[in-house]
Amino acid sequence: MAAENRTGSIEGYAIVSEDGMLADAAGIMPDSLKFDADQRFFEQGLDAVDVVVHGRHSEDHLARSHQRHRLILTRQVAAIAPHGSNDGALLWNPAGATFDEALRALGNPGAAVGVIGGTEVFVLFLDRYDTFHLSRAPGVHLPGGRPVFPQVPIRTPEQVLAAHGLAPSPARMLDPERRLTMVSWRRRPVKE
Repeated sequence: MAAENRTGSIEGYAIVSEDGMLADAAGIMPDSLKFDADQRFFEQGLDAVDVVVHGRHSEDHLARSHQRHRLILTRQVAAIAPHGSNDGALLWNPAGATFDEALRALGNPGAAVGVIGGTEVFVLFLDRYDTFHLSRAPGVHLPGGRPVFPQVPIRTPEQVLAAHGLAPSPARMLDPERRLTMVSWRRRPVKE
C-alpha cells in the first residue's frame, strides 16, 4: 500500500543500487534495478499525487502515465513553457521560476507532488520532502553510475536524507524472495 498523500505534500520515490546509484554510467536504469514489487509501490504512490516532477530522462512508463500532470525540469526554457506534445505537462526551469509559480502555471497550486528524479531533481527538494521512499536493490552495484543525490557515494543516501531532517521508518520488505526493501524517510517535526 502506498503512503497517503496530503494536499501540498511532497514525496520522493527512488530505487537505488547498494552504492546509491539510480542509473548506470550511461544514465540508463538497468534491469537489475527493476523489480515488480517496487514498480507496484511506485505506481500506487503516483496514483495518489496530483503532479509528478521529473527531469527529461526520468519519466514514468506506467499504465496511467499519460493521465498525470507533470513538471519536467529543463534548462532549455527560461522559466515555464508548454510541453508541446503533452497538454498536462509544463517544462520548468527552477532558475527562472519558483516551484510554487510552476504549480500555479500548471493549475495545481497546493498539489500533492511525487518527485521521481533524476539526481538534480531529487536534490532540489531535499529540504521540502515530507516523505522520501527509498528502495535498495540488494547485490546490485553500479560503479561510476548516476547517484540519487550528488553527495553519493561520499555519503550514503540515508546520511543525506538524515542531514536534511528526515527520519527512517522501519524497513518494509517489498520482495522477500529477492530481498528488496524500502524505507520511507519522513520529515521530523520541528521542535519549538
